[in-house]
Order: sequence, then C-alpha cells, then structure tokens
Amino acid sequence: MAGKVIVTGLGPGDPAQVPEAVLKALAGADKIYLRTAHHPAVAALEVRGLKWETFDSFYEEAADFEELYQRIASFLLTAVAKTDKKLAYAVPGHPLVAERSVALLLEKAPAAGVDLEIIPAMSCLDALYATLKIDPALGLTVADALTFTVAGLDPARGLILTQVYNRRVAGEIKLDLMTVYPDEYPVTVVRGAGLPDGERVATVPLYTIDRLEWLDHLTSLYLAPYPEGRDRTLAGLEAIMARLRSPEGCPWDREQTHITLKRYLVEETYEVLEAIDAGDMNKLCEELGDLLLQVVFHARLAEEEGDFTLADCLEGICAKMRRRHPHVFGQAVLNTAGEVLARWDQIKATERREKGEEAPSVLSVPRGLPALLKALKVQEQAARVGFDWPRIEEVWTKVEEELDELKKAVAGAGVEEQAAEMGDLLFSLVNLARWLQIEPEAALQATVAKFARRFNYIEKAALKGGRDIEDLSLAEMDALWEEAKKIRPS
Repeated sequence: MAGKVIVTGLGPGDPAQVPEAVLKALAGADKIYLRTAHHPAVAALEVRGLKWETFDSFYEEAADFEELYQRIASFLLTAVAKTDKKLAYAVPGHPLVAERSVALLLEKAPAAGVDLEIIPAMSCLDALYATLKIDPALGLTVADALTFTVAGLDPARGLILTQVYNRRVAGEIKLDLMTVYPDEYPVTVVRGAGLPDGERVATVPLYTIDRLEWLDHLTSLYLAPYPEGRDRTLAGLEAIMARLRSPEGCPWDREQTHITLKRYLVEETYEVLEAIDAGDMNKLCEELGDLLLQVVFHARLAEEEGDFTLADCLEGICAKMRRRHPHVFGQAVLNTAGEVLARWDQIKATERREKGEEAPSVLSVPRGLPALLKALKVQEQAARVGFDWPRIEEVWTKVEEELDELKKAVAGAGVEEQAAEMGDLLFSLVNLARWLQIEPEAALQATVAKFARRFNYIEKAALKGGRDIEDLSLAEMDALWEEAKKIRPS
C-alpha cells in the first residue's frame, strides 16, 4: 500500500507565522521535502531541529518552471508509492495558493493511489493585502507571473502577480501588461510581504519594473484598478454594445436586427479587404475594429433572444480549432499544408456525420461569395478529389479554346450565348490563376486599382491645364496614360 504525502504551507516568510499545526505535522513525518530552502520561514524548522531535503537542485536542471514542478510531483509520488511511510512536502505560503507543484500532486495522486493531506498556512496574499491595504472582496485578479497572460484580463479589477522571480520574468510581464495599461501606469512592487526586517515596497512606472535589481522569488506586483483599460478588451466592447441596446441606449441600435445588419457586415468586410490591399496598417486596425463590432452586435442580438452568447461563439471556435489541428494540439503528424487541408476536410466530414447532417456536395460553397472567389473555391474542391487537369499546358489550351468559342459567339450568336461563353472564359482564367497560385480576386482588384490610379492622373492633368477630361482627345488621353505608366509602372 502506498504511503501518504502531507502537504504543508510555511507562510509568507516570517518564521513566527509558521502555524504550530504545520510544525507538528512536519515533526511527525518520516521524511521532509522542501520545494526550496531559500525562504525565510525555513528558520522555524531549524529552531525545531527538523531535518529535510530540498528540490533546489531541480531548479538548476529543469528547462523551465513547468518541467521543474512536473519533476517534483513525479518524484514525490514515486517515492511514496514505494513505502507505507508519511512524507511531508512543505512549500512557501499556502499550499493551494499559486503553487503549481501542489496542483500537479492533487491532479496525479488519485491515479497513483496516493493519499494527500493538506495543512494550510497563511498565504503570501494575506501579507500582501495588509501591506497594500486593499480588500480583495472589492474585485481582484490574482495570477502567477510565470503563467500569466493578459488574455481575458479585466483591468477594471485590481491585479496581483506573484512569483516575479527576477528581472527576466518582470520584463516579459511588462511587455504583456503594456498592451493593456499605459507605459507610465504605477505598479507597486513588494518583496517579502510581512517580513519584519525584509519587506521592501516601491511604486514605479510599469515600463521600469524590470530595472529593479532586488526582485526575487518573494516579489509580487500590484496594479490598481484601471477601468479605462476595459476599452482594450473584448469585455469592454461587449459592455458598450449592451449599453447601446439598453432602454437608455441608442434608438438606432435598438431597432437593428440580424437582417438589417447584413449590409454593414458586408461593407465592413470589404473595407477590411481594401485596407489590406492598400497595405495601410493603421486603416486595417480601424477596419478590423469595425468588423469586430459587427460580430459583437450580432452576438448581442442573439443573447437577447436567448439563442447564444459571444462566449458560446468563442468556445465553439476555440474547440473547433483545437479539434481540426490534431498535429498541434494532439499527437497527429502532418508535415505539409496539403496534408493539413486533407485532414481538415476529413475532420469536418466526421463532425457533420456526428451531428446527423447530410453530407454536402464536394462543391458546396456559400451562395453569397463573389463570383471569382466562388469559382476558385469550387475548382479547389474539385481538384482535391482528383477532378483536375494533369498538366498546366492543358489549362492553357482550355483558356485558348474558350476564347475562340467566345469570338465565334460574338460573331454570330445571341447575347445569352455570348454571356455564357464569357462566363466559360472567365472560369477557365480563374482555373489558370489557381494553377499559377495567383489569387484571382486580389489580382483583379490590383488591376482595377492600377487603372483607377492612372485614370485619376489623366483627370488631374486635365484640370491642371484648365480643361475638363471630356475635352481631351483620345490621343491626348493616351499620351497622359503613358506618362502615368512611367511614373508608377505597376
């Protein structure tokens, strides 16, 4: 039968604050392990004459903190599985507060058949609350600096980051926080909270926190609530939309439906594409925000009707991306983009079968797609199942064939047949673009933009000469066109 692991806390640092219950439990254990001996509270164990081993050597050997904590948990579970004795594992602070190694023990112990007992102690947070004079019940986010990310952060709540081990960790945290908080935002840095002789507190601008030379494993950061920062989060946009749709909000926004918003979704999408084509990153940033507003707007309407929420949308797409990327989030091995696309289609088909949906045609595409994009998509889908020309030479031949047929139709057929032949020619040109790995929509958009730019040059030249463009002869316009080509060939 496996033994038992007694997990205890040592408090925030002051040896006098190590609970008597913890000291008695350690004294009664057959063997004591400390996550680290580099902690002021260890002095309380020395006074009692207790002996221990530490995992400090693991810190030097592990590639990162996750590997370190995994090794500690595995070591303890393996050690106790071989004996019926009681092992004690002592960690700084409270064992269930910001202590990854204990979380791993709790996760793995049942499968290993190991019994765990938790003996609490005062956490570093309790000491921090006293030092900072804050009430966590008013709203506070607490996170481990080693695993922290601003994703999902609500800056309107106070933020405490523990275990800011060194300047490198502080530097990484700083860059992440500066995407939400101003560079100059005040950060209270606390080292050794609650230590009678070792506590140190400084409030510095966010951008300077990694310049402090006294950061160590006893260091935490505190950022006061920053309500304005919600405007940099998805939650902030959701709150604005909720206000707009409320009885006290905007009459226009309250009147909108999924149907009335369709045109704006299309318009914003095209404005995003326009910004991409222009290579204007400032404009792209703005237009992506406008497009995101449409997503949040539709989600808000659905939430009001009880259909779904934005959180449902996020959960669904996150699950889908993990499911359809087994080579990233699973054990599958896919080495090429082609293999990824093939697996994507397989997974998509499986999902449809599991939902009881009828298998769509291979050429199933959204009806609202622009014609060029729709043509490209159906050709790609047909090619995936082997319906494609074997060589590009045959694609060229098909283009020439369709061009000849269009010429014949123009020479002697009606308008409907001419339109049909024009469609065939365009379709074959899209196929040629696919073979050449050219995005036909983008290529045509670029050509239209080039034409408009050169024609605009002619208009400006006419106005500069005191004439209207309609007064220019074709020869004059051709000459100006050639000038425009020389100024900007492409």
